[in-house]
Amino acid sequence: MSMTDPIADMLTRVRNASKAKHKAVDVPASRLKREIARILKENLYVRDYIELPDRKQGILRIYLKYSREDRPIIHGLRRMSRPGLRRYVSTREAFQYRFGRQGIMILSTSSGVLTDREAVSRKVGGEAVCAVW
Repeated sequence: MSMTDPIADMLTRVRNASKAKHKAVDVPASRLKREIARILKENLYVRDYIELPDRKQGILRIYLKYSREDRPIIHGLRRMSRPGLRRYVSTREAFQYRFGRQGIMILSTSSGVLTDREAVSRKVGGEAVCAVW
């Protein structure tokens, strides 16, 4: 059976593993998932990620990060755009999302996969993949 939304599957796996206080979570790899994991690492939401080879598409192992009190750093993950309803944001909307909020929004733009802050500085809009806080 094929999966209709692999990005939502990745976010759900990370959310569930974080709540269960697992050290790492494995997800099937893809280029977009690698970029999301890279952004999560750059913004200090996860400790690290590595790609493990297998016979199919590879596995992305994401090492989760916790505070000293053993609380997850990732408080929430939300899928914004989905296959049935794509959500695109302009530079102005990305800037308005940033204003007064904690966390980041990950965008898929013509300049690559960026956070909302990077998209505003480059003055590009794109598809709102997910929000992390």
